[in-house]
Amino acid sequence: MILRNIALTWGNEDTEKLIRILGEYEVKTTFFVVGDWVRKYPESVKALHDAGHEIMNHSSTHPHMAKLSREEMRRELTECNSLIEAVTGTMPTLHRPPYGEYSNELIEVLGSLGMTGVQWDIDSLDWRDLPADTITKRITARIKPGSIVLFHNAAKNTPEALPSILKNLREDGYKIVPISKLLLDGPTTIDHEGRQHREASSAADIKSGEAV
Repeated sequence: MILRNIALTWGNEDTEKLIRILGEYEVKTTFFVVGDWVRKYPESVKALHDAGHEIMNHSSTHPHMAKLSREEMRRELTECNSLIEAVTGTMPTLHRPPYGEYSNELIEVLGSLGMTGVQWDIDSLDWRDLPADTITKRITARIKPGSIVLFHNAAKNTPEALPSILKNLREDGYKIVPISKLLLDGPTTIDHEGRQHREASSAADIKSGEAV
């Protein structure tokens, strides 16, 4: 299967609505959450987990990770992991750095913790409050095997755009899967009869207060 990856981000006010929409399309995604958001909205984190979505690490306080010392990076990662595990019972294995900022040191610290960094290649620009149909067209025009699409928390029109995005992907032969499955399966798989299938992977970032 050719896997295509979509990353979605939003704030707590839309959590129940997003769970409902994703459920209607039978989609399971990966949500990257900030530790401070977990502290503030543990019931929402649990609701996402109970709905079958992956909950992964987006740092504890949403700092510029590349500007931190190794020990500070480790603290940001382990604190967020502990908070998520306390709510979901599952230890995160993926990390999406705030602002998309990486460094060699961060990659090394992630490796020492047995974690993998995740990045995106398509920005939905929903933080500009683009109309829902514009967001949909922007994504569907750019999507390709292995893409990760970035949405932002509390973006006004993201929930409205989501159903049309999911519908378009489904009609184009895609199946959305969590990022851990995407990484496990690799970019292309072929079934036992030699037929190729197209599949999309969906991820989501949740963070409190900032749209980056």
